[in-house]
Amino acid sequence: MTISKLLVANRGEIAARVLRTAKARGLATAVLSHVAEQEGPAHLIADEIVMIEGPTPVAAYLDIPQIVEAAKKIGADAVHPGYGFLSENAAFVAALEEAGVTFIGPTSETIDLMGDKVRARAFVEEHGFPVAPSAIEDDDPASFVERARTVGYPLLIKPSAGGGGKGMRIVREDSTLETEIETARREGVRYFGDGRLFVECYIERPRHIEVQVMGDGQGNVVHFWERECSIQRRFQKIIEETPSPALTPEQRDEICETAAGIARAVKYRGAGTVEFIYAQDGAFYFLEMNTRLQVEHPVTELVTGFDLVAEQLRVAAGEGLSAAQADIPQTGHSIELRICAEDATADFRPAIGDILLLDEPMGEGIRVDSGILDGGKVTTDFDPMLSKLIVHGPDRAQAIARARNAVQNYVILGVTTNTGYLDEILAHPDFASGDVSTGFLAEQSETLTAPGEDVSDLLMAAAALSDERLVSDVMQIPEMYRKMGGWRN
Repeated sequence: MTISKLLVANRGEIAARVLRTAKARGLATAVLSHVAEQEGPAHLIADEIVMIEGPTPVAAYLDIPQIVEAAKKIGADAVHPGYGFLSENAAFVAALEEAGVTFIGPTSETIDLMGDKVRARAFVEEHGFPVAPSAIEDDDPASFVERARTVGYPLLIKPSAGGGGKGMRIVREDSTLETEIETARREGVRYFGDGRLFVECYIERPRHIEVQVMGDGQGNVVHFWERECSIQRRFQKIIEETPSPALTPEQRDEICETAAGIARAVKYRGAGTVEFIYAQDGAFYFLEMNTRLQVEHPVTELVTGFDLVAEQLRVAAGEGLSAAQADIPQTGHSIELRICAEDATADFRPAIGDILLLDEPMGEGIRVDSGILDGGKVTTDFDPMLSKLIVHGPDRAQAIARARNAVQNYVILGVTTNTGYLDEILAHPDFASGDVSTGFLAEQSETLTAPGEDVSDLLMAAAALSDERLVSDVMQIPEMYRKMGGWRN
């Protein structure tokens, strides 16, 4: 199968990241855009920009017929979905398949199976892989509440069609079970159009560990080791790293081989991630499978040396896997920070504004996957994540030090960001020791929600009001910012 022209059906940093690899492989490239969007790196990289329409930008990016027609119109052989939007939409994949356009990812049948938490869980359990004790509403809706009680407290309620932590509820007392079930049901309908639920035992102070897999669709699968994603705020990951500081070499092999086994069972094609809940006693249980590239995939690339988008394109073109398992290393340590436009001092309220100055860190072991440009505008039309800061070091301590230095020197003036909050996390002794769980940020909320004063506005005011004797060139501001301690004024 030949792929000569690729349409990226996404935006922001992931669109730019995919486009770079596609162009390096010699492909013609195109990217979607909406009239409400600001110019970003992806627009500068792509050979062609395809305008899409909709009442809102997000609605346009979810318009399957429009996007399929756009791919056909420009003569794209393949579509890469990035993540979010239509990346795990089986109907989108089926529509592309019908139009004769290659989807860079798994088949619609695989997405349909693994995208439903209940069906995926049943499939995994049937194949002998570990799942947590649970009760599924669909098995017998009339007895669901009573069966949930028999699992034991604490319980975790989840929407069957859920994702991203939406609709999940922790129940510790029987008196609140029925109320929380109804709340979770309403949220499932609101977010996913599906009110079906299931419950499973809630693991106290768990860690979230996931494994990157790649398959050729014929049952051949390799893993690219694990990532630790326990630093989460309201079930949303904000810092990811690899290797996990929690695992012994034996545990690492076991959890990674389990993930690869699950992918083999489903004859997985392309890049995917198998996610697990990891208990303090070393037990782990299947959580879900994300049938797409993950936001945090760069940390895997930095420790293995593989370009995962290039691997996706190889598999989609029928070239097969490029490496055997024994040829995939795990060298050094990598950490990713999600840079978001949000105010940590105001309950993480999304921030908006004009990017008056952007100065992203550079240097050895530093990578920035950015979706913004100097002079751009940040609005509430899309997710508040602006970019990803990824670092690599010989070991975890040096990676943390490099991440702290880089985030302290990440200058975005005009828009409030979470850089100070991220640095506070990196500086926390429990993070440094690796003693964290998915509840870490909630447990430390009082110590982590008051970063130092943001001096961005002060600097911009100084630049606007000063004369040439003080600030002769606005490009001096980043250096001024650093000398003042970055966000730590």
